Amino acid sequence: MSKGPVASIFGLLAIALIAAGCGGGGDTTSTTATLTKAEFLKQGNQVCAEGNKEINAGYEEFLKKNHLSHKNQPTKAQKEELAETVVLPGIAKQVEGVKALGAPSGEEEQVDAIVEGAEEALEEAEEDPAAFVSEEGGDPFKEVDKLTSAYGLTACSEGE
Repeated sequence: MSKGPVASIFGLLAIALIAAGCGGGGDTTSTTATLTKAEFLKQGNQVCAEGNKEINAGYEEFLKKNHLSHKNQPTKAQKEELAETVVLPGIAKQVEGVKALGAPSGEEEQVDAIVEGAEEALEEAEEDPAAFVSEEGGDPFKEVDKLTSAYGLTACSEGE
């Protein structure tokens, strides 16, 4: 089989992992946190790294359940199911974890921009998982990923 289908599966997973530390839904981060930026980044990256492991495990379980391998291309319906049952819930959990940390003092604007951007991207992906998993659909997390990476939440933006 060609590498295109496999690459698209991993592309979807990579998009999910990129977004993982960035989306959710609801209020902005708390300004009462006592974390320093370094502590926030350490804990935020840990939330995302653990979430990435969960998403990867869910992905592998999905492959087994559907008798797929890294060489077999899932159908569009299977990609949508993967997004709806594994990837997007995993991202939401990560976003909530990062959000719960609260923004370090003086960093509220940057952290709020990341969280709000991720929440919007997640909402967009949840509203139309078919577009999220299609190669033509685009990446709703593209812009927030830039913010996340620049801020230092590397486990949230690179998909370890």
